Amino acid sequence: MPIVFTFHFFRDIIMNTRIFASFTLAAVAAASLVACGGGDDGPQAVEIQFAAMAGNTAIGCGSTVTGLGSTAATGNVKDFRFYVSQVKMIRADGVEVPLTLTANDSWNYTAGSDSVTLVDLENASGDCPTATGTTGTNAVVKGTVPAGTYSGVKMTMGVPFSMNHTDWANPTTTKAPLDIQAMAWNWQGGRKFAKIEVTDPLASAAAGTAGKWASPTFNFHLGSTGCIGNPATGTQVSSCTAPNRMEFKLASFNPSTQKVAVDIKPLLDGTNVTINQASATGCMSGGNDPECLNVFKALAIDWKADGTGTGLPINGGAAQTLFRAIAK
Repeated sequence: MPIVFTFHFFRDIIMNTRIFASFTLAAVAAASLVACGGGDDGPQAVEIQFAAMAGNTAIGCGSTVTGLGSTAATGNVKDFRFYVSQVKMIRADGVEVPLTLTANDSWNYTAGSDSVTLVDLENASGDCPTATGTTGTNAVVKGTVPAGTYSGVKMTMGVPFSMNHTDWANPTTTKAPLDIQAMAWNWQGGRKFAKIEVTDPLASAAAGTAGKWASPTFNFHLGSTGCIGNPATGTQVSSCTAPNRMEFKLASFNPSTQKVAVDIKPLLDGTNVTINQASATGCMSGGNDPECLNVFKALAIDWKADGTGTGLPINGGAAQTLFRAIAK
């Protein structure tokens, strides 16, 4: 009997060890599946924060920025708004997963497979005019992705074509945040994808001082150009020769610990903001506006001085310098 008892005793230990090992392997496999986004844990919340920056300094409507452009000019922030769309989180294995925005509201709109968010970093104070600005601000893109491990983010600065060419004032065809007059361009061009402006600190209409710049404000307005069609006369826009939607990717980005800096200094690097060589005051996406040369280089959008630029991202925006990841 003692021998039989010992045999059964060790047999039970072996069987229990095998069961435990099988259970452990199954648990590890299940955990690995969730980490890759294949589990059943439901949607994972994502919040991407943006910050207006001048180098390493946070800026806003009350800010005076030094060292702007090729002459290291000093300017005041006058506007800082832009649309982002088609946001995707990048999984650790490189797969791009679309971010599903929260419900449509003042800042977000989704229609079919297209989505857009207005990032508004001005508050109609300081040098930002109350007539065209808004006191409300939005510095985040919020949404969900399937549960998983994500290492980066990709998005477009611009409005999807399907949403772009509508009358901003028509509530039957246009929903917030595309209903803001200050962000509308024209029927053909659609929206200003970005509206970032700096003004001569010495220029003041109220004080009657002209300032030192050729124009009181240097405007950066990004939008589609060369568009065919005119909805105002009943012909919908069918295409644009220069879409000018900026793509960019932050391959290493953790929204829990980082935010996206939007840096005005590299945007204006190499540009003399104090002069104006064309009819447009600053760079308004003109195909042969000399003020757009270095601005579009910072955006990594194809632009050529003779107007033959395609308006398409260069190498997926890999060389862009406007956006970067910084610590929260």
